[in-house]
Amino acid sequence: MTSSVEASIDGDEAIAMRDFSASLPMALLQTREAAMQLFRPLLAEHDLTEQQWRVLRALSANLEPLEVGAIVDATFLLAPSLSRILKDLETRQLVRRSPVATDQRRAEISLTTAGYELVALVAPGSEAIYNQIEEAFGDKALKRLLRQLADLRDKTNRILNTPGVSRIELEATNDQS
Repeated sequence: MTSSVEASIDGDEAIAMRDFSASLPMALLQTREAAMQLFRPLLAEHDLTEQQWRVLRALSANLEPLEVGAIVDATFLLAPSLSRILKDLETRQLVRRSPVATDQRRAEISLTTAGYELVALVAPGSEAIYNQIEEAFGDKALKRLLRQLADLRDKTNRILNTPGVSRIELEATNDQS
């Protein structure tokens, strides 16, 4: 553990846990919020929410249409939220929903021409913000950080998928962070 703090419940039993300032989930959330503050004005200028932009970016990054489940995986949106977002994007004629040829119950989502045009319109502003971040943080440092975050993600996913480690044990461990 990095530095730790002992808290107590009713003065009885001490609870040892890492200092709140050393909480990885909180540090990631704070960093995400700081970064998103840079992007929000650009998105608002184009009448987009962060979640809508994530969907448009995921679709624009793929040459083929994506099934809803693949969009959920790519954007970390909950399925009910994604459903509402897709309805809005469809109403704005930015995405198109088509049934999967082999299973009419499933749908594939793709960008419309207007959707591609909107992504192309927002992209230069987004890249300008990334350039500001790279200038402030350093291009190499940002690339290194992205590699380290991908490595952390992969290793924590391996912990989750380790045989013999139960979800209850992990949840009990997570409650301490």
